[in-house]
Amino acid sequence: MTGLLAALAGTNLIYGPGMIESGMTFDYGQMVMDAEFVRMIKFAVGGIPINDDTLSVDLIKEVGQFKDYLAHENTFKNMRMYPQPKLMDRRRRGSWEADGSKDLYTRAMEFARDILAKHQPEPLSDHVAEELRAIVKGAEEELKIS
Repeated sequence: MTGLLAALAGTNLIYGPGMIESGMTFDYGQMVMDAEFVRMIKFAVGGIPINDDTLSVDLIKEVGQFKDYLAHENTFKNMRMYPQPKLMDRRRRGSWEADGSKDLYTRAMEFARDILAKHQPEPLSDHVAEELRAIVKGAEEELKIS
């Protein structure tokens, strides 16, 4: 919530994803959860389109009060523009419990472990690797630790 308020106030940097204990500890599960929160915050700050199609006034008049809008094609079309969570479980409690009752943090840690096990980073180009070596060498010379 604090990230959303900061972003709505106009900040362009949200500090601390993955940090817990006042920034003294980094947690992979927290990082994955925060990444999902930041993705949703970016969507909210980008604004929600308000137009005839998204307001669906004609549809409301057509369907009427107290009727089913969820199964309408327009609802399916417009809901695709909203970010779909990868970690948050929106199922009913019974389905969630039948599937093991995994909380958000447990799912986040599983996701993080999967990334750590499977991610294959692209190798640095020779030019970038050379520049990094030069930066490190310069720092070592400046700090007299080479």
